[in-house]
Amino acid sequence: MLTRRPGKYWPAISALGIGAMSFTDFYGPTDAKDAFKILGCAMDHGLNHIDTANMYGMGLSESRIGEFISSLDKKDRQFFNIASKGGIKTLPGGPPTFDNSEEYLSKELDESLKRLGLENIDLYYVHRWDENIPIEEVVETLLKFKKAGKINQFGFSEISPVSLTKANKIHHVGAVQSEYSLSTRYPELGLLQKTKELETALIAFSPVGRGLLTDTPPTKERVLASPFLKVNPRFIGENLAENIKIIEKFQKLARDYSLSTAGLAIAWLLAKDKHIIPIPGTRSVSHLKEMIKGAEFKLSKEDMIAIEQILPVGWAHGDRYSTNQWIGPEKYC
Repeated sequence: MLTRRPGKYWPAISALGIGAMSFTDFYGPTDAKDAFKILGCAMDHGLNHIDTANMYGMGLSESRIGEFISSLDKKDRQFFNIASKGGIKTLPGGPPTFDNSEEYLSKELDESLKRLGLENIDLYYVHRWDENIPIEEVVETLLKFKKAGKINQFGFSEISPVSLTKANKIHHVGAVQSEYSLSTRYPELGLLQKTKELETALIAFSPVGRGLLTDTPPTKERVLASPFLKVNPRFIGENLAENIKIIEKFQKLARDYSLSTAGLAIAWLLAKDKHIIPIPGTRSVSHLKEMIKGAEFKLSKEDMIAIEQILPVGWAHGDRYSTNQWIGPEKYC
C-alpha cells in the first residue's frame, strides 16, 4: 500500500484510510463480525489509518474498534493510527447542537479512550466547531489534552480556511476533515490550498460520494431506507436520476482502466495532492479491496483531464446537505 506523510508532524501512514461510520448501521445493517472483517482486511493490505467518532452509533464504532484491537497479539496493537472526534450534541428529534467547552470535550475524550481501550489517540478532532466559543480557545483546550498525553495531534472537521488560519496561529493544526470527492469539489475553493500551505493533512470523507461514485449507486429503495440519504437533496427525486445517468461515462472509463468506479474515484482524489487521505466507509471486504486497487493505481495528467471532462466541477445535481444537515459545517464561498 502506498504511504504518505500528509502533514507536518504526521508519521508515514497508508494513503487510503477507513471511515468507521460504516461500523454502525448508518448506511445499512452491520455487526461486529462485519467490522472485524474490514479491519482484518485493512491489516492484511497495510491500511493503518482508521477514522471514527464518539457519535458514530453513539459509541458503537469506537467500541467495535476497541474490541478488535484488544483481540490482537500485543505486537500488533500499535498497528493502527486512530483518529476520533467529539463536540457534537444531539437533541432527540431536533437539529444537532454542539459543545466545545473544556468540560464536555474532556469528558467525551475520556469516554472515547475507554471504548477504544487506549491511553492515547493519534488524532482528535473537534467534530463541529461551536461558534459560541472562539476557535482559539478551543485550540487551547485541545493543547491541554495533548500536554496530558491523551492525544498526539488535533484537528477540526468541516471548518473554513479562515478558521483554520486562526486556529493555526495558536498551534499547528494536524488535520482538517472535509467531504471531498468528484461529486463534492467545495474544498478546492480555498481549503485544499490552505491546508497545503500550512502542512495540514486534508482528510477526505465520503470520497465516493456516499455511494454515488460506485458501480452500484443507491437506488430509490436504498435511499428511502436511509434516514440520512432520504432527505439529502443529491439523492432525492430527479436529482438522483440525473446523477446516476451522468456517472455512466465515468463507470465506463473505470472499466477501461480495469478498476471499479469507486477505485477510480479514489485514484483521482489521491492524485489531486499528496496531503490528502481519503477515508471511505464500507461494510464489504470486496468493495474495500476494489478501493485499495484504486489507491495503488497511478493516473497521468492526461488521465486526470479525461476524468474531469466526464465529471467537470459542478456536475452533480442537488446540494450535498439538506438545511438541517448544513447546521455545523462552515460555508466559506
